[in-house]
Amino acid sequence: MKKLFVLGFFTVLLLNCNSESKANKTTSQKDSEIASKVENLISQMTLEEKMTEMIQDAPANERLGIPVMKYGEALHGLWLVLDYYGNTTVYPQAVACASTWEPELIKKMASQTALEARALGVTHCYSPNLDVYSGDARYGRVEESYGEDPYLVSRMGVAFIEGLQGTGDEQFDENHVIATAKHFVGYPENRRGINGGFSDMSERRLREVYLPSFEAAVKEAKVGSVMPGHQDFNGVPCHMNTWLLKDILRDELGFDGFIVSDNNDVGRLQTMHFIPETRAKSAILGLKAGVDMDLVIGKNVDLSTYHINVLKDTIKQDPSLMKYIDKATSRILTAKYKLGLFDSKPKEIDEKTVEAGTDEHREFALEMAEKSMIMLKNDNNLLPLDLSKIKSLAVIGPNAHEERPKKKTYKLLGGYSGLPPYYVSVLDGLKKKVGDNVKINYAKGCDIDSFSKEGFPEAISAAKKSDAVVLVVGSSHKTCGEGGDRSDLDLYGVQNELVEAIHKTGKPVIVVLINGRPLSINYIAENIPSVLETWYGGMRAGNAVANVIFGDVNPGGKLTMSFPRSVGQVPVTYLERPDFIGSGKGKYRFTDKSPLFPFGYGLSYTTFKYGEPKLESNTINTDGETTVSIEVTNTGDRQGDEVVQMYVRDDYASVGRYLKMLKGFERISLKPGETKTVTFKLGFNELNVLNQDMKKVVEPGTFTISVGASSMEKDLKTIILTAKN
Repeated sequence: MKKLFVLGFFTVLLLNCNSESKANKTTSQKDSEIASKVENLISQMTLEEKMTEMIQDAPANERLGIPVMKYGEALHGLWLVLDYYGNTTVYPQAVACASTWEPELIKKMASQTALEARALGVTHCYSPNLDVYSGDARYGRVEESYGEDPYLVSRMGVAFIEGLQGTGDEQFDENHVIATAKHFVGYPENRRGINGGFSDMSERRLREVYLPSFEAAVKEAKVGSVMPGHQDFNGVPCHMNTWLLKDILRDELGFDGFIVSDNNDVGRLQTMHFIPETRAKSAILGLKAGVDMDLVIGKNVDLSTYHINVLKDTIKQDPSLMKYIDKATSRILTAKYKLGLFDSKPKEIDEKTVEAGTDEHREFALEMAEKSMIMLKNDNNLLPLDLSKIKSLAVIGPNAHEERPKKKTYKLLGGYSGLPPYYVSVLDGLKKKVGDNVKINYAKGCDIDSFSKEGFPEAISAAKKSDAVVLVVGSSHKTCGEGGDRSDLDLYGVQNELVEAIHKTGKPVIVVLINGRPLSINYIAENIPSVLETWYGGMRAGNAVANVIFGDVNPGGKLTMSFPRSVGQVPVTYLERPDFIGSGKGKYRFTDKSPLFPFGYGLSYTTFKYGEPKLESNTINTDGETTVSIEVTNTGDRQGDEVVQMYVRDDYASVGRYLKMLKGFERISLKPGETKTVTFKLGFNELNVLNQDMKKVVEPGTFTISVGASSMEKDLKTIILTAKN
């Protein structure tokens, strides 16, 4: 019997090995066949045909049968950059997606976006944004980031890419498209919080903070495209930075896809960075660094660099440059073959009638908005409101409502948003939720970007004749987003004065923040009993807010970005190295150094109790691994979600480290009285440090493992792990 079992075991093992070998061989054969086809095409193409391929949305080559590879944006739903069709699903903005702390949700969202992209003939998307937020919220593109932590951004980024591109046999199939990881690399590390400002940093900071998300995108998710940043990196613009694009991205990380420029950025080597004197020289610098595709939105010939008019004479004078043209063209053609574009006819799209989004997608957009909601404050359990005890409700504020725009998209959806078939504002959502049971008294109060107080009397009147107030403030695409950099982080205009005026009415006030960046909301934090951070919640934002306010949904999101007390505190992030905190020299004079609200923070309508963390093994070898487990119990009377977070610190090492770094997290749902055990792995990936030789190693010594509800020390339980040689 034993012999039969052993024989059977090895038979199964052999079959599995053969199966894996066959699958690998099939993949290898496909790659080989594509390479042969690309080489054959390249041999038939003229210089002009090759260079035509090296622009976005290159028209079909009828002579050789080369198809179009249409592009779009997919940050939080599909956006066809120059068009708004009004038929795509708009999900919560990236910062909100990350606030769910649930990568599988991001993966599902991206897979739905891919389906909508294919329905509209789009096969190449300029997403996700893998920039790790630097802690400087003056920078307007904060909303596009998944947060201030490299591990969190990596997990969300991999999930997004796998959803958009597919995995295994489904990668790049008829239901998936190519993702673009951007902006490579260190883009938010600018000196003044200005978009495109130069980045100066050590190689250590590059590798510890900004590179991990791109490494994960390449090695784990097999991302098909990468976009460099606008900025110069330590004096060398990213679009001509061979060390970044070739030595690190391609040679070290193993990236084998194509690199697309950010808008106009090859040309900007001349016009912004003032390095080459001509567009032709800009093109050569971009080509030699490995930029394969020249993105010039609108295809303005005067801004293009990879254009026959710009490079024809230069190539004739120096034929050795043809190898760069051939390499770039071959990478783009390879992508088109992998997408199956040569095997199918392009779709005939009627943009006015095609329905890309579905009811299923829009319901999921609501789920995403609900799960991304963060409760920052809830004094005296003001929330949730009891519908049976409320007869009138004031809905006030510049972000409480937005009518359907005549042009482009809604300003309360955030940057890189398509135009959904509808948008549910907070006012819309609350009206639908309460029906005829509660009288809604609406007043705008003020505009988001105005200093006029003309609307204050109406807003105060609405508050006074209501049982409670929902006050909706924050930012919009007018004051945030790309190009929306600011020199202060207070509520813009007279919004804070509106909050003060409504608070003075004495009515219970719930502040709902709709915004794209952390704000210095000190008055709100000190005086308003209940505060909800919703970010830009997508097309179903108002439904989600209403469901949370009236208790149908228990908020469970957590912050992925620390909130500053003032602009003078930036950059503010939990990623800190040791300073003179003990002697007082590490504190600001007269002000609190801690963030207003910290990374990983968020409240619930229920309460959770954490047990003591337990290690499977208290001592391991430096090349070994173990696990840490902790029990979490719902001690309240409502079902709720908790995000359990694990942080690691190497106590004594050969180089300076951050005080702690996130290395694991899991969102769990618990019924009242229920207990769950959450377990995290501890091995090389969690314990390594970048030593003085810039090598990842696990050094012998002790490690403080912290597990809990946020990055704050009071929310964490610790245990010591020892690693030995």
